Amino acid sequence: MMTTFLYILLYAAAAVFLVACIVRAVGYARLPLHLRWELYPVPHEAKGRAEHGGSYFEDPDWWTKRQETNRPGELRFMLTEILFLRALWEFRRKMWYRSYAFHLGLYLLIAAAVGVAAGAILSFVSPGLWDGPTGTIFHHLYTFAGAAGAALTIVGAVALLVARLTEEDLKRYTTAGDIFNLVFFIATVGFLVAGYVFRPENSLKAVEFVRGVATFNTDLQIPLVLEVGLVLGALLTAYIPMTHMAHFIAKYFTYHNVRWDDEANRRGTGLERKLAEYLTYRPTWAATHVGADGVKSWADIATTNPAQGGKK
Repeated sequence: MMTTFLYILLYAAAAVFLVACIVRAVGYARLPLHLRWELYPVPHEAKGRAEHGGSYFEDPDWWTKRQETNRPGELRFMLTEILFLRALWEFRRKMWYRSYAFHLGLYLLIAAAVGVAAGAILSFVSPGLWDGPTGTIFHHLYTFAGAAGAALTIVGAVALLVARLTEEDLKRYTTAGDIFNLVFFIATVGFLVAGYVFRPENSLKAVEFVRGVATFNTDLQIPLVLEVGLVLGALLTAYIPMTHMAHFIAKYFTYHNVRWDDEANRRGTGLERKLAEYLTYRPTWAATHVGADGVKSWADIATTNPAQGGKK
């Protein structure tokens, strides 16, 4: 009965994660245009310009020419940011060591999960190949990735938790949710590791479990501690996209739609139509010097000089 519940929970958590990520991404994509940063270099500029921080606006009569996008440049930048947390390394080195340990641990755990899933597929498709050297290599690879990933995740999460509880510049921004999230990760990975390491000898293996989930085999005997870890893992998976930890989705839009957006506002384009609509909005901001009282439109505010007593 408990195994059936666990399987249903795992499937439900995966569905919630997928749907929530899609909802998040669609929600970000539908937001109004953000105020541009106008900071160069932009990685999607041509290589010659990106090297010195230039842009296509340098070209004479740029509005008559087609804007070229350097996709390889974008990809290189995003890969270094995602895989190595480049910005954190450059601007907050002390925090990078803690955060990167945590993130690298998660990456390795994901790699281990993918390896186990691939192993399960291989054992289905070619049992003979799985029982030979290929299966042994798979086993060693995902075991190493899982062990290293679990260790780094726990160490990184504990280090981040200590920093949030003890460092003054972080304490003032730390919420109960931040503490809960880190403790959630520590508990989940801790139970998974303890359940797998201390399971009875010759009991359930990772590939066997994945095969059991895929075939809904309720005859599998799952040790209690490991079962608790799997339940926590399912709940954590469903929970992540509901929180600010969904920054793995937001990061794409932050870079492409905020930092790097330098699309020209040409006549008759979708961008022009959007900006025309936004100028009719009537914002309400608490900052009195802006004059966003809910009556004035963006067009009124943008053409008013607050330093000259409201004169345009």
